[in-house]
Amino acid sequence: MITNHIGMVYSGMGPDYRLLVKQARKMAQQYYLVYHEPIPTVQLVQRVATVMQEYTQSGGVRPFGVSLLICGWDTDRPYLFQCDPSGAYFAWKATAMGKNYINGKTFLEKR
Repeated sequence: MITNHIGMVYSGMGPDYRLLVKQARKMAQQYYLVYHEPIPTVQLVQRVATVMQEYTQSGGVRPFGVSLLICGWDTDRPYLFQCDPSGAYFAWKATAMGKNYINGKTFLEKR
């Protein structure tokens, strides 16, 4: 859980995920201190994706070995985003990731 209205899960390397969670919580807290309102889900996803993308191009560090699902609820509707290790992010109504993601996506497509 990043904030009261945003959650994040991962597939991949646990230590990389913990680092991203720590940074996401810090970003959300900094936003709250400046604007006195919770960070919008879309904005947090953009910031986390930017961090992930920077690690793909920086020297001396390796790219993050995780894919993320970030979900949140803002005032108007729910959100679900998938963020790749490259820093690319996509909005979904429903999706699956991980070891058996093909079975999960097939199940979702049938519904």
